[in-house]
Amino acid sequence: MFPNGMFPNGSGAGDPESIAHIIQVALAPAFLLSALATLLNVFSTRLGRVADKVDALSAGLSGADEEARATLQLRLAYLRRRSLLLDGAVVLASLGGVMTGAAVLTLFVGALRDASAASVLFACFGLALGCTILAILAFLAEILLAGRGVRLEVERKQDRAG
Repeated sequence: MFPNGMFPNGSGAGDPESIAHIIQVALAPAFLLSALATLLNVFSTRLGRVADKVDALSAGLSGADEEARATLQLRLAYLRRRSLLLDGAVVLASLGGVMTGAAVLTLFVGALRDASAASVLFACFGLALGCTILAILAFLAEILLAGRGVRLEVERKQDRAG
């Protein structure tokens, strides 16, 4: 049937059962991608909350006395560390998603070697995986920019207050 139980050989590559088996094997990582997407959603929500807190704290810096300003500076530094940790979490989760998509795409490309009858199906699914990988990378870039913006805002507010 399948060498190593995963890839079709050249003679059975176009038969529907072989195609169905490859799709079943490829769909297993969908659960991991779903979990990673949920984590990325949580991370971006938390980064938004950090940004809101930075705005609220920095608004109080200008009229604060020396003791209150020192406390606000400490809290802003704490929020900066949180945004850095969130950036790291986003990078790791995004890389996990990209690598999962790349693994599934590798499965399909490997199966496509000798499967001319199934090329359209594989091309469509392969393009879907490629788009998913690119979307995760675009999200990663955006969230890193947002985190950098939060840190720049903290620095700007601290410079103005200090």
